[in-house]
Amino acid sequence: MAPKPPPPPKPVVNQTPEEKAFYAPNHLCLIIFAILLFPPCGIAAFKMRQQTMEANKTSNWEVAYKKSRTAGWLAVLGIITGLGIIYGAALFL
Repeated sequence: MAPKPPPPPKPVVNQTPEEKAFYAPNHLCLIIFAILLFPPCGIAAFKMRQQTMEANKTSNWEVAYKKSRTAGWLAVLGIITGLGIIYGAALFL
């Protein structure tokens, strides 16, 4: 049997400085805080962050901004939920 040919390399996207200025924010610090307080929402937000970074690399700005917005809201939801659980535990226990 002949060896399998290697997969084709991924195309390199050369972005101009103007394109890099449009990068969607990734909310990394907010997401880390959300993972610490309420992991289910934090992990989902981290996954959205990964998709945001991929969309940024391929200059798919519309998808990048949608994923970025979702990641930010998931992180905020995780932080509020985590703080609510801590507050409820301190109040009732």
